[in-house]
Amino acid sequence: MAKKYWLMKTEPDAFSWSDLKTAPGRTEMWDGVRNYQARNFMRDDMKPGDGVLFYHSRVNPPGIVGLASVTGKPYADPTQFDPDSKYYDPKSKTEDPRWWLVDIKAERDLTRPVSLPELKEIPGLEDMCVIQRGMRLSIQPVTAEEWKIIRRVGKPKAIG
Repeated sequence: MAKKYWLMKTEPDAFSWSDLKTAPGRTEMWDGVRNYQARNFMRDDMKPGDGVLFYHSRVNPPGIVGLASVTGKPYADPTQFDPDSKYYDPKSKTEDPRWWLVDIKAERDLTRPVSLPELKEIPGLEDMCVIQRGMRLSIQPVTAEEWKIIRRVGKPKAIG
């Protein structure tokens, strides 16, 4: 099965690239997704080893700040069952969970962030989901070619 690539958006004041890099094993579960299409990407399409563009939203400017990978198979998001969690879903049942997640691991810093305004100007990224007007999904597919272009522009380096 071919490796897939994804862009995963987060607001840095909620969970940042720095938070992922300092998590135990540089790995964290991608919890709290409450959009069915994004959930379906995680549950049905993401596989261990898939590449992730880690994207900071709601900052000026928003953009891609690091490279991560999916580390395991999807599993039920435990926050849906926790009444004290802001992601609690009383309609979700342990025997039939509504919400799923994957764990991701920080792999490489970028030499510099690749901002949304810059993404819009880079040849070959014209069809990238994140630059499409009205595209608000927190998880989006990325093509292998888009992944290569971002790596070339962002110049990944070891996490330091």
